[in-house]
Amino acid sequence: MACMQEQNWAAENLQVIRTLMERAALYRRALAPIMTYVGLIGLAAALAGIVLQIGSASAFIGYWLCVAAVALAVVLLLSRRQALKSHEPFWSPPARRVARAMLPSLTAGLLIGLWFLVLSMKKPVPTPAIGMADDRVELVALAALWATFYGCALHAAGFFASRGLRMFGWFFVAAGIGILFWLSLTHRADKLTVLWHHCHWLMGILFGLSQLAYGIYLFLTGEEPNES
Repeated sequence: MACMQEQNWAAENLQVIRTLMERAALYRRALAPIMTYVGLIGLAAALAGIVLQIGSASAFIGYWLCVAAVALAVVLLLSRRQALKSHEPFWSPPARRVARAMLPSLTAGLLIGLWFLVLSMKKPVPTPAIGMADDRVELVALAALWATFYGCALHAAGFFASRGLRMFGWFFVAAGIGILFWLSLTHRADKLTVLWHHCHWLMGILFGLSQLAYGIYLFLTGEEPNES
């Protein structure tokens, strides 16, 4: 009985892997509208955050966590529509594999955001001259951490889609780590001045402009050969 179960498990895994490899180009096409819409959401959210003057640390973190939730909902809706259009189940074994691969990094990003949010809510409300600069530096650090975790999630998903998505994941990882290194050097040297709208622009560039550019790139380049 155990031997038969292992054989069935191995056969199912082999079928899932084969399906993922066969549909690599299809998933790449599906990524184009997803990345484009998510990029537009990121840019619009950055502009809205500046217009609404969301400047406190707790408001900034809560705002961008809500933006992430909206973006995730849009991704799920687009994925479901594409599955229905292809006459396939939405929560298929390949989709579960991709979700499980991305889940640890996305969960880590969510938890680190909640941790920063709790810390910011426990702090006394700063005056304009005291404490604001440090809060904004922490927000830049949080944006860098979010980019790093998001890059890890994209890289994990890239093993089921294409090499391009893995490379895009590396872009986020490099950007996040680079920002942290730059932050540590400039902050220690007292050469860093961070205004509240800089934090929104950083989020807009990382999660808006870059994803919009990648989505446009996918639209323009079309299909690529299947890659393992």
